[in-house]
Amino acid sequence: MTKPAELRTAVGDRVSSEAHTMTELLEIQRAAFLRDGIPDAKTRIDRITRLSSLLLDNSEEIAQALEADFGSRPRELSMATDIVGCMIDLTHQRRHAEKWMKEVNVAKGQGLAGFKQRLRHDPLGVVGIMGPWNFPLNLTFVPAGSAFAAGNRVLMRPSSVTARTTEVIAKHAPDYFSIEELAVITSKHGSGSDFAKLKVDHMFFTGSPEVGSSVAQEAAKNLVPVTLELGGKNPAVVDVDADIDKAAKFIADARLVNGGQVCLCPDYVFVPEAKLGEFTDKVIARWKEKFPTIRSNAEYTSTINEKNFTRIVGLIEDAEQLGATKHQVIPAGESLPDAETRKIPPTLLTGVKAGMKVEEDEVFGPVLTVYPYRDLSEAISHISSHPHPLTMYWSGDDNENFKKLADGTRSGSINANDFATHLFSLELPFGGVGKSGMGNYHGRFGFETFSHARAVTVSTLPVSVAELMSPPFTASDKRMTNGQLKMWAFFNNKAIKKLKKR
Repeated sequence: MTKPAELRTAVGDRVSSEAHTMTELLEIQRAAFLRDGIPDAKTRIDRITRLSSLLLDNSEEIAQALEADFGSRPRELSMATDIVGCMIDLTHQRRHAEKWMKEVNVAKGQGLAGFKQRLRHDPLGVVGIMGPWNFPLNLTFVPAGSAFAAGNRVLMRPSSVTARTTEVIAKHAPDYFSIEELAVITSKHGSGSDFAKLKVDHMFFTGSPEVGSSVAQEAAKNLVPVTLELGGKNPAVVDVDADIDKAAKFIADARLVNGGQVCLCPDYVFVPEAKLGEFTDKVIARWKEKFPTIRSNAEYTSTINEKNFTRIVGLIEDAEQLGATKHQVIPAGESLPDAETRKIPPTLLTGVKAGMKVEEDEVFGPVLTVYPYRDLSEAISHISSHPHPLTMYWSGDDNENFKKLADGTRSGSINANDFATHLFSLELPFGGVGKSGMGNYHGRFGFETFSHARAVTVSTLPVSVAELMSPPFTASDKRMTNGQLKMWAFFNNKAIKKLKKR
């Protein structure tokens, strides 16, 4: 692996991003982009490789910083998500960038007739990437890799909530990158709102719908296109014939990933009414099995800060006061929730109704709401009457009920029988719909998000389109137009007849 000292020679003098303002960094990168032109494949691959090295070379320090930021977060989780988890997509971008960036000839038959058509994928210029605190590196480095594959420069702003982790990245980034290529923006440069005001060529944001709306509004003032990767209350539905034991285990486990602080965690679940008691008992049993201790358990992730701790505890208390039933896993001798460690026990709520805050708000913590249903249409109606979630879970076979659920709802993705498995495919997009986001990335989808699909035509036709479309219009032009109208009317009527026969 290339060492930082060697990389420093490759990227020039070691200059920290904090030596410049955000606006200056944007101007520096834009000037470099214009000066150097569209980067070749070797340059793009080199940048993605250095981005990977930045993470891999400093992985232990990063994991320690993440643990300090959260208060309690297992090293294995940080390594799996914020280090190793990035490598799948970064490696894919590196392997395919050269192929994706090539100009493509389309409609070749028409080219032989004198009308050549080509498609380019050109870089946009300077991309701004705003990351969240729950996976502060994965959700900034993966889109940054896509932006590099597409030939862009990157201004990266990891979350200020995970300040220690951001500080580690800001400290080491100059060992791997010139600020002309990648500049790490910290709270010393200004707020996230200030960053959203930059006139970059594309703004990429991951976070809450509320902040995402603000980012989109600021970007719109400068006509900056945005990709928003947001959250939402992700539903799970257990089929009437599903294996309840398997359903309870995977949903219970999925709810507790990163202490429930994942935009893809299931937030609530619909279970056949006759199996409600069995399901809830098995979820509680699973949590008891996995967490014999919590308060001193280094593998039980803490809530990120006091604000969120208070908010989640408040959601539980509000639901209980309004009639919901609370089921919590609290090991013997422990007093939970605990404000000092910011640990909230795994909590299952039943009897939740409209008017309770937990029924509307995304929990983003170790709380699962369970609803009974008699007919699948009840679950579909509930899901469809709420904002579209980022993902949806199904426990059961790939059957007609699964199709009914998919056809009757909208979500960024659907995962059956396991947690967020679409993340491991390089052929599927990651993104939301409606309130859970707009746009997508991962694999080629990321490359295309940060590229401009640019049409190119070369005409050697014997007729001039410009001449045909400009006055004066002759009797011959009128006959041609009328003839075309009759032709298209004929084809349209033919299509109508085919539809009637179906």
